[in-house]
Amino acid sequence: MKYLSKLLLLALVSVVVPLFSLAQSRVNSEEVRQLSKFNKFYGYLIGTYVDEVDVQPLVEKAIESVLSELDPHSSYISAKEMERVSEQLDGEFSGIGVEFNVVRDTIMVVNTIAGAPAESVGVRANDRIVSIDGENVVGMARGDVPSRLRGKSGSKVRVGIVRHGTEGILEFELTRNKIPINTLDAAYEIAKGIGYVKINRFGRTTVDEFQQAVATLGRLNGIILDLRGNGGGLLDQAIGLASHFLPENSVVVSTEGRAVPQQLYHARKGGYFTKGAVVVLVDETSASASEIVAGAVQDWDRGVVVGRQSFGKGLVQRQMMLNDGSAVRLTVARYHTPTGRVIQRPYENGKREEYYKAQRDRLVANGNAADTVGVEELPIYKTLRNGRTVYGGGGITPDVVVDADTLEITPYLIKMTAKGVVSGYLYDYLDANRNRLKSNYPTFEQFRDGFEVSDEVLSAIVARATTQGVEMNEEEFLRSKSFVRRQFKALVARNLFSPSAYYEIINSEGDTVLNEGVRIATNWDKVARPLLGYR
Repeated sequence: MKYLSKLLLLALVSVVVPLFSLAQSRVNSEEVRQLSKFNKFYGYLIGTYVDEVDVQPLVEKAIESVLSELDPHSSYISAKEMERVSEQLDGEFSGIGVEFNVVRDTIMVVNTIAGAPAESVGVRANDRIVSIDGENVVGMARGDVPSRLRGKSGSKVRVGIVRHGTEGILEFELTRNKIPINTLDAAYEIAKGIGYVKINRFGRTTVDEFQQAVATLGRLNGIILDLRGNGGGLLDQAIGLASHFLPENSVVVSTEGRAVPQQLYHARKGGYFTKGAVVVLVDETSASASEIVAGAVQDWDRGVVVGRQSFGKGLVQRQMMLNDGSAVRLTVARYHTPTGRVIQRPYENGKREEYYKAQRDRLVANGNAADTVGVEELPIYKTLRNGRTVYGGGGITPDVVVDADTLEITPYLIKMTAKGVVSGYLYDYLDANRNRLKSNYPTFEQFRDGFEVSDEVLSAIVARATTQGVEMNEEEFLRSKSFVRRQFKALVARNLFSPSAYYEIINSEGDTVLNEGVRIATNWDKVARPLLGYR
């Protein structure tokens, strides 16, 4: 099956390439025979089958079938999916510049991007988009909205908007333009001299965003880098980010595979934080590029990794384009941290469901390394400066493991969230109170320090939950009450100010991992340096 899988993929990718000129240079004689066998079958299918054959879906299914027999991360990406993937990595797309949600079958504008077409013509947060180019879009599925609002830069689109307090439908004609996709969610001073930076993925603009954001924070003694929930992205951006914390020419990561010789990637010169406190936050959803950064910081005794064991996605995929704009991402090597640890957690070829089930089990078990395999059973490595113990076996095991604090997360809260109760009420609340809020709190600092979510607002949220079929549970609501209050204030802050404002509010209490990170960063000499093996 292993040989057939490789040959089938090769044949499907390059049917039009002369058979033996390619095969004889790269595969052995058995593989050549199997490739010839498949090509004959393909010719018989096209030339003699009783009915007309739509080969495109057959080829796509065949590619997907082959890849499913390999490692968990080799994948096929259709031409349509490639457009979306490219946007996420390139860091921009052409559109009108709105963040939206679909609430009660209506497209709600959550925020407008500064300087983008929507803001320029007067579209506001909380506007309802009811038509696009004259077509009624009430009831449109959320997944269908982007394709209607996006388009070639310079093209025009007409949107009809319903606005609270304004009669009739407002018509706007917008000229689409390049819209940046930010990979950095938040950057602010979380404690005196300590910056907090949250990065959601590694795209082409991540290092630039980091540099610009940190520059606005002024002189800092340290950084808390939050990579929780960050599933990875571009290798060069991970190296660029790690370079801000490591001395020039330090090894950040290495790659090696059967057909790929070992390659070492080194830190670049000019790092912002080669001295001072560095805390990296990770959890069970931090993967790939996130693990490269965390592993390098840990292996060089440069900072403290806090949280829960990371995902363990350390396979290198090479993206190979096919002739219709689709692509295959084929695993060609493995990532190794500077000490030689393999980031990829163990797997068996062709057993993807078992692989992802193991990860789901870890999530249920709170994501700790010791939940499924005791730390004492993991391979031991020694860090490169101080020779302290770090663990292999897949993923990055934190220096300080902190369980997720789930006390506030109750079944009642989960049901409310699934029904969109809090976010749904937010729009009604802002319709009635936006002008008052902007007048009373012209700056975020005034809002942060002065705004409180009243008991009346909480009662309205509970009433809304009941009308949406969420049965009241008094005990669970009391446990979740502080979180709901904090979440609602954070959502208002994001709508009135910025995404960073959301995180500054939501992080203000209840996050045990972040709290530990702050404790370590603000007591660096007393807590962190002994932990890292410095004397």
